[in-house]
Amino acid sequence: MTAMTVVGCTGKPVSEAGEAPAAKKDINIQLYSVRDKILPDFSNLDSLLFQLAEMGYTGVEAAGYNDGKFYGRTPEEFKEAVEKAGMTALSSHTGRGLSAEELASGNFQEALKWWDRCIADHKAAGMSYIVTPWMDVPGSLKDLETYCRYYNEIGKRCRENGLLYGYHNHAHEFQKVEGETMYDYMLSHTDPENVFFQMDVYWVVRGQNSPVDYFNKYPGRFKILHIKDEREIGQSGMVGFDAIFRNVQKAGTQDIVAEIERYSGEVLQSVRQSFDYLNQAEFVPYNF
Repeated sequence: MTAMTVVGCTGKPVSEAGEAPAAKKDINIQLYSVRDKILPDFSNLDSLLFQLAEMGYTGVEAAGYNDGKFYGRTPEEFKEAVEKAGMTALSSHTGRGLSAEELASGNFQEALKWWDRCIADHKAAGMSYIVTPWMDVPGSLKDLETYCRYYNEIGKRCRENGLLYGYHNHAHEFQKVEGETMYDYMLSHTDPENVFFQMDVYWVVRGQNSPVDYFNKYPGRFKILHIKDEREIGQSGMVGFDAIFRNVQKAGTQDIVAEIERYSGEVLQSVRQSFDYLNQAEFVPYNF
C-alpha cells in the first residue's frame, strides 16, 4: 500500500511513516526567463508550460500581455493552457506609462480606461496580481507624486475587482529625485491597501541596498519577491538569499517568483538548476 502524505508542524510534507518525500515547494516562474524558447507565433507555449511544470514550478508570471491577449491567447485560453499543465496563472507584468501631457496636467483618466480593460482581462485569466515592471526616473518630485497617485488609483480599481496591484523595481529606483530616494518616496506615498511592491532582490543588491533593511523599514509591503541572481539562482554568491528568506514574514511575502535573465548554459537547463537550488535550500519555506 502506498504511504499517505501528511503535513508536519513545519509545513513540510512527510510520509505516514515519518519519511520526507521529494516534495516540491511553491515556486513560480516569470516567463521572461524562457523568452528565447517561445516561438514568435507562440505555438510551442503549451509544451513549454508542461516542461516548466515537470521541473516543479507551480505557477507562472506572464510578461506577454498585448492587445487583450497573453502570448497570442485570449485570457480564458491562457488560463486553460496554464492549468492544463498543472500550474496556476499567478500574475503578470504589464503597464501603461503616462505621456508628457498627462504628467504635466496630472490628469490620467484616459490611461485608466486602458487599465479597466487590462484588469478585466487579468481577472478572466484567473490571475491574483498585476505588476507594473518599470518606470523611468522622473524629472521632478511633482512627476513622481503624480505617478504615485496614478498607481494608487490603479490599485484601487484592481482591489475592487479582486486583484492586487504592485510595482517591480530595478536598480535605478535607488537614485535621488530632488534629494529623495525614488524607491522610498514611492513606498511612502502609495497606499498599502492599494499598492504592494514586488521586490526584485537582485536589483536591490545591485542598487547597493539591503533587502532585509527594506523589510524592516517598510514591513508588510513586499507581497511578492522576485528571486533572481546574476545568472542561475544561487550561482553568484552576491545575494544573501538565506537572510532574505529568514525575514519573509516581516516582508509580508505571500509568493515568490523565480526569474532567470542570463544563463551559463542552455536556457531550460538554467531554469531547472534555479528551481533545484530553491527547492533544495533548507531556508526556503514550503509555503508562505
